[in-house]
Amino acid sequence: MKFEGIIFDLDGTMANTLEDLSDSMNRVLAEKCFPTHSYELYKTIIGKGLRNLVTSSLPEINRTNETIDECYNLMMEDYSNNCLNKTHLYKGFAEVIEKLKQQGIKLAVLSNKIDDLTQRIVDHLADAKNFDVILGAQPDVPPKPDPKGALLIAKRMGIAPENILYIGDTGIDMLTANKAGMKAIGAAWGFRTKKELHDNGAMVILNLPVELLRITSK
Repeated sequence: MKFEGIIFDLDGTMANTLEDLSDSMNRVLAEKCFPTHSYELYKTIIGKGLRNLVTSSLPEINRTNETIDECYNLMMEDYSNNCLNKTHLYKGFAEVIEKLKQQGIKLAVLSNKIDDLTQRIVDHLADAKNFDVILGAQPDVPPKPDPKGALLIAKRMGIAPENILYIGDTGIDMLTANKAGMKAIGAAWGFRTKKELHDNGAMVILNLPVELLRITSK
């Protein structure tokens, strides 16, 4: 089957954003005298949006609406100023994007990160002109695993969902793909385990970004 479009998740799929997200959250926690966390712990909670990251990082006893709101605002300010300190494309991803464009495949990005940050990071790392649609969290678009964002991208690209590959590194991404009627591809180089990807409906699991070209060139 010839696929016409690909939707990429951002964090842990296209780009390694782990250290910048973790560092920003830890600075907020330290400022409020809360315990900080390791990169390994953050791998398990990144992917559901920044507000969820803030909530999950706080001690359970301190997860009041007031504290969450305050820490979220601090996190947004810090991360907005530091989101490109260490963040980088995964090895080989730039070449994969170039070859996919040469194959005439339409490309898109869907993230639970707020839209303006999603746009800025993608443009800085991979040039926004390489993508037909870039979509982050917006008030009228429910976060993944709701399929509305993925289906909106399919509509904007003019491609039937069944002709789109959806690539992500979390169970949430696999659920999103399947709910949208797209082919769910797991990115094993990201933040989660192959088991999580498999258990949530990955049809194929890739170990390296370049392996994607084996699917698109068939």
